[in-house]
Amino acid sequence: MKTIPFSPPDITEAEINEVVSVLKSGWITSGPKKKEFEDMLRDYCKVDRAVCLSSATASMELALRVLGIGPGDEVIVSAYTYTASASVICHVGAKPVIIDVATSSFEMDYDKLADAITDKTKAVIAVDLGGRLCDYDKIFEAVNSKKAIFDPGENPVLKSLGRVAVIADSAHGLGSKRNGVRSGGLADFTCFSFHAVKNLTTAEGGATVWKNFEGVDSDGLYKQFMLFSLHGQNKDALDKTKAGAWEYDILFPGYKCNMTDIQAALGVAQLKRYDKMLAYRKQLVERYDKAFSDMLTGEIVHFDEHSESNCHLYLARFPITLEARNKIIIACAEKGITLNVHYKPLPLLTAYSSLGYSIKDYPNAYKVYENEITFPLYSTLSLEDQDYIIENFKEIYKTFC
Repeated sequence: MKTIPFSPPDITEAEINEVVSVLKSGWITSGPKKKEFEDMLRDYCKVDRAVCLSSATASMELALRVLGIGPGDEVIVSAYTYTASASVICHVGAKPVIIDVATSSFEMDYDKLADAITDKTKAVIAVDLGGRLCDYDKIFEAVNSKKAIFDPGENPVLKSLGRVAVIADSAHGLGSKRNGVRSGGLADFTCFSFHAVKNLTTAEGGATVWKNFEGVDSDGLYKQFMLFSLHGQNKDALDKTKAGAWEYDILFPGYKCNMTDIQAALGVAQLKRYDKMLAYRKQLVERYDKAFSDMLTGEIVHFDEHSESNCHLYLARFPITLEARNKIIIACAEKGITLNVHYKPLPLLTAYSSLGYSIKDYPNAYKVYENEITFPLYSTLSLEDQDYIIENFKEIYKTFC
């Protein structure tokens, strides 16, 4: 029997050679290779700066902290996402304001967004699920419509914006485009994930990129991210190795969430061949679309007149019950096929139901969740194995529909 995993990493000799080179260099923590990767990301995304960190979660949390968001503030997020999009809001002491998705959609209900903005709202975290980017035109329309009640406090970036900040949780979105603009160039801050299952991996890792803010020094913003990520220390490890440069200060109690040069080496090698990886993923998505065209009740549309996805996840919805969905996943596992579900809506999770959020208030998110199945999709998945997935899924599906 075949065994087809959900999303293994695509590692070649190029990645191995980059990592070995770093291991032999004598410098394996944050250093020159990390900065090389940051420069590559900046150029790839066509943005002002990039900072690499230990995860997308750390990247989002530090973006909130750089914006000065904390207790008494509110941050809006979609109900249909992984916990990280909302947990970072809790980490900084702010209140997550969770809104439903639109009918038969994986994206937040943009019509409800403006209504959710109050004088306490400081940011919106938009979730680019599966590789399809959000409609940022509608998001900016909503936040701009509430400029009159926006209170930036003393934060220089919020003062420069003069409105609620837009943070993209683009953990899934590196390389995706909307209206020809690549992820990173749409939101005020964009956060990526390089976790092992992502299109581009550094094993664990993430990054935040941002555009230029009028009157705000980007070098200063980069230094803020680095301070937060390295205990609030005013020198990184590389700076301290210079002769006689041991002296340092801790400016505030920071965190420890930097990216190492070993991880960055993986990223450098992956980014060099990333476009070819995305082209193959597109082929796989098109084959799934064709195979399931007469079976679906909804799916993420990876390509249309506005969107060009990086094809991170193949999320599909079928006219079945939640119970049937779960049985199908188990039956496919018995054939060696690993299927998944993305995601349980936040109010279904104890962490958020205990905060008072009830799934009854999020009917659209629940309806999307109850019949959603995510299929294996990765750049080393052979067409033969994809055919095996499709053929066996269709046979199993017939017994439950």
